[in-house]
Amino acid sequence: MKLDSTVSAVVTGGSSGLGEATARALAAKGVKVAIFDMQAAKGEAVAADIGGIFCEVNVTSEESVDAGFAKARAAHGQERVLVCCAGTGNAMKTASRSKEDGSIKHFSLEAFNWLIQINLVGTFRCVAKSAAGMLTLEPGEDGERGAMVMTASVAAEDGQIGQAAYSASKGGVVGMTLPIARDLMGEGIRINTILPGIFNTPLMNAAPPQVKEALAASVPFPKRLGLAPEYAHLAMTMIENGYFNGEDVRLDGAIRMAPR
Repeated sequence: MKLDSTVSAVVTGGSSGLGEATARALAAKGVKVAIFDMQAAKGEAVAADIGGIFCEVNVTSEESVDAGFAKARAAHGQERVLVCCAGTGNAMKTASRSKEDGSIKHFSLEAFNWLIQINLVGTFRCVAKSAAGMLTLEPGEDGERGAMVMTASVAAEDGQIGQAAYSASKGGVVGMTLPIARDLMGEGIRINTILPGIFNTPLMNAAPPQVKEALAASVPFPKRLGLAPEYAHLAMTMIENGYFNGEDVRLDGAIRMAPR
């Protein structure tokens, strides 16, 4: 897909981190970008900086997502690009015994469902609604109407202790990549998924320096944390390369996560 000022895009989670880097990379090509996020102050600032538009969106809400697409399309027209970076995490063992008093507890099903609703259902909600909108577009070169990128995690394949919910949510994103590509193959819409490793995002910046150093040292090569623009570079390749479809790709410096 040729990216220029005739193309519009929606980036979920675009106020910071991987989403922000991708929104900036798209805007640098002239693309009209709409940012979906719940961080209004940050989102408005990024949107203003790149000449885009901010839409306060909660991906777990049907009404919120519908309103976001309506606002974005009113400003920029129907998007041909969707990049899903909205997501979060939590950690707790499936079941555990307290060392203090021997009491036993299990992972809260409410917390499990909460994470699935954001990372998996929220992603699919945006993909399905964006794809439906793309079907209204006239096909371009090779009959293409649009391209989408979803974000999973290396935890989809080698989740650590306490990551049952997170791994399930991200594994679901990987698992639905090929079926969605097949669902949309007759309509000229492509979709791919990136599985980031340990990236230097705002969430990671909150960790103590020694923790970040240890994590960086665990990466085979290069021995550092991933950079958000590196994620954006791969997302742009997936969007621009018309033969890139139905794939899930690790972006992780060859790391394979240990149990803890």
